[in-house]
Amino acid sequence: MKNLLKSHFSLLTSSSASLQKGRKTTLLFAPRPLPLALCLIVCLLNACNIAKHLPANERLYMGTDVVIHADSTISASDQKSIQTQLTELGRPRPVKQLFGYPYKVGLYYLFGEPKKNGFRAWFRKKFGEEPVFASAKALTSNIPIFKATLQNSGYFGSDATGKLKEEGYKARGVYDVDVKPRFYIDSVAFLVDSTPVRKALRASLRRTVIKKGDPYLFDNIKLERERISQSIKQRGFYYFLPDYIAVLADNDSVAHRTKLIFAIKPEIPDAASIPYSIRNVFIFPNYTLSTARNDTNQRKAYETEDQFQVVDSTRRFNPKLFRDIVTVLPGKRYSSRMQDLTLSRFINVGAFKFVRNRFEPDQQGDSAVLDVRYYLTPYPEKSMRVELDGTSRSNNFNGTQVVVSWRNRNALKRAELLTINANAGIEFQVGDVGEGVTNYRFGTDAILSFPRLVAPFRFRYDQRQALPKTNATIGYQTILRGGLYRINSAQTTFGYAWRQNQQVEHVFQPFNINYVYVPLNQVTDRVYEILTDTAVADIVKRQYTNTVFKSDQLILSSLYTFSYNSPARSNSPNTFRFTGNAEIAGNLASLIFRKPLETDDRNGIFGVPYAQYFRIDADMRYYRRLAPSITWANRLFAGVGFTYGNSQGRSLPFTKQYFVGGSNSIRAFRPRAIGPGLFTRDTIRNVPLFQDGGGDVKLEANTEIRAKFNKFIEGAIFVDAGNVWSYSDVDTFGPEAKFSSDFLKQIAIGTGVGIRIDLSYFLIRLDLATPLRKPYKTDGSEWIVDKMAFGSKQWRKENLVFNIGVGYPF
Repeated sequence: MKNLLKSHFSLLTSSSASLQKGRKTTLLFAPRPLPLALCLIVCLLNACNIAKHLPANERLYMGTDVVIHADSTISASDQKSIQTQLTELGRPRPVKQLFGYPYKVGLYYLFGEPKKNGFRAWFRKKFGEEPVFASAKALTSNIPIFKATLQNSGYFGSDATGKLKEEGYKARGVYDVDVKPRFYIDSVAFLVDSTPVRKALRASLRRTVIKKGDPYLFDNIKLERERISQSIKQRGFYYFLPDYIAVLADNDSVAHRTKLIFAIKPEIPDAASIPYSIRNVFIFPNYTLSTARNDTNQRKAYETEDQFQVVDSTRRFNPKLFRDIVTVLPGKRYSSRMQDLTLSRFINVGAFKFVRNRFEPDQQGDSAVLDVRYYLTPYPEKSMRVELDGTSRSNNFNGTQVVVSWRNRNALKRAELLTINANAGIEFQVGDVGEGVTNYRFGTDAILSFPRLVAPFRFRYDQRQALPKTNATIGYQTILRGGLYRINSAQTTFGYAWRQNQQVEHVFQPFNINYVYVPLNQVTDRVYEILTDTAVADIVKRQYTNTVFKSDQLILSSLYTFSYNSPARSNSPNTFRFTGNAEIAGNLASLIFRKPLETDDRNGIFGVPYAQYFRIDADMRYYRRLAPSITWANRLFAGVGFTYGNSQGRSLPFTKQYFVGGSNSIRAFRPRAIGPGLFTRDTIRNVPLFQDGGGDVKLEANTEIRAKFNKFIEGAIFVDAGNVWSYSDVDTFGPEAKFSSDFLKQIAIGTGVGIRIDLSYFLIRLDLATPLRKPYKTDGSEWIVDKMAFGSKQWRKENLVFNIGVGYPF
């Protein structure tokens, strides 16, 4: 090969020299691409012959084969599981292959041995893979690992043998594994007596993770030891460790049953066998290197009403803050759970940048005691931030905004977080045809968050969980819509958020006030010109007659949200999440304000009608890990809202309606491009005055397979389905938009593929989708699968939808 390359380049050189001297030369080597292509082919063929590059008597290791010889009592699925587990444990790892060919080793040898630096060294490192050689020593090392793995899974007495199977320059490790019947748990017992530490062991018996009838698993025994140790530490035994617990196993070889006995070793240290109580709790809430001398002097401590010793020369924090956070209390038994909870609260309260603590044991009479010290380094109290954000809304408006935020992390001296934001932005919406619409947004809001419950009455919640929060907000926003009119809105909320346990969270907003109005004196002449144009669809005129010109509306509502996340278990491939919302509006107002308006038959407050409705929805998500790099993700959403009383016969307020379509919904349809019902906006989508219609009822289902190709790239295939419908209002969109018993015939379905780029801090999502079924008929049928024409530019323009998003859609 080297001689061929040398002759080729020599021919090129001599020919070039002849031309420079003006001599007539026959170009026997033209066309030039042929020898270059030939050289490349020779290089590849040379690399394909991997055997000539390997050292003498060495074979390339291609993988591990495990042959199971199992007892008849072991099911086929268990045998498959054992085979997969042992294959993954096999070492060394084989080289990467494509249809049985070690292509990366071929690339490793493609250009021969490289110098220290240069192109060939870079190519080998970037694209090649160093060969892995078969070794009888590695085979011998795997056998005890396989045996130990089987024994730890309850297959006592199992055996394994191995050999190398050579074929040319390749070799595989072949193991014959003799699997004996599995042992199961017959009973679990705890060996206790009257000593304090063994009494604590007895108390931990109730929540054992090992049950009668479970297969013997050494991993479960380790988990049980950890659980017992934590249970004992929660009862004051500060120095107790899992290693102090012995496990005795009594095996019945005939019945294949195991009796497990947990006991505390007799030789544990004395300090681990006695319970400790908390004597003093010292808190240093202003601890920094510059203030360490003044703010760690315990003689300057002052005692709070909870008997905490606080050392803070600046009195920066109200001592009541520590009453809310610290659960390690003087005079109480030490508990590792209370200690973990205290540290978690200090970190999550948001006022402290660094948190560390120290325990100092002592003897007080006949009792063992602990002095606790918490060293807290606070964040700067006040800060300001300026952000430039890109925006992408569900109604297909995209743009940018500037947000200026001012933050006070200790507004009322108890770690209350006060945030004041001001924002200004521009958003534009350009359709396929017609006029584009540009919106200008301006707004401000203030958020005050308390790390506690602020209420005239007591909430019952699990105080062993994270701190509850009380949130109060107030805000104002104005939107200048395309030089047509102006929408103003003011909102204020007050509510609570707390955890019932690690899986359940509650949010309750008893007060939620939203006032939306359009100043009619700022509606431009352009609006009236469009509404009087006979070419404009009647629906646009109905929308503005029924909504925009009567849009002054007050929403007085209460909202409750329930969230559930299934426990995170490393050995479980399933994850389930549920979020439910219930909102009711206008009931209290209807009891107090019953004066009819002059303009219509509704009641109002200071001349403004208030909405009255009930709205409930549920979002369920299920994730199943099919393989280490493949996940099946699903979402089902169902919601309904109906109006009554003061809003009888009308739709939900626009801000409370449901929408489908877009990058986080049915991705084969553009944002808000579906529904309600059979209604289609294809011919009026780009009319500037048209308001995307939502619905009072929503059903949506999504499913996708996510495959992780490497650290940064993921792929997905997905199917989405759903629609929205009107419930009460049939005037705006017509009777075909109303929810009925034929709702299943009005479901839109789409499918597509996606690429996700994982940048660690956030994920960029690129999805390309197309409809499979539209709610309305196209050429006599809702299904359009047979009408797909990827070669048609017009079809691609009308049916292929490209979505860009940040994060997963669900």
